[in-house]
Amino acid sequence: MIHFTCDCCKRPLDPESDLRYVVKMEVYASLDPSDNGLDDDRDHLQEIQDILERIDDAEDDQIGDDVYSTMRYDLCRECRAKFLRNPLSQSQLAQFDFSPN
Repeated sequence: MIHFTCDCCKRPLDPESDLRYVVKMEVYASLDPSDNGLDDDRDHLQEIQDILERIDDAEDDQIGDDVYSTMRYDLCRECRAKFLRNPLSQSQLAQFDFSPN
């Protein structure tokens, strides 16, 4: 039998009685959209192929994580609710923008 644990609070999740929520995140490098003056006849597929070849040729394995990474988390009901209220875990105090008087 597979055992699941909430990745946030570490509480064991019973598949018979507990709902388990899966959070999948995808983080990737964004191309700069400020290149508006470039030719629209560019071969975008070739550019992507060139980037992928450079990544494959690179000796540093971390460059792949710098360009694209995915994460998967199992959450209990309570941690799911907390995650949905504040997905980036930003401090509530940071919402106030006081002037430096």
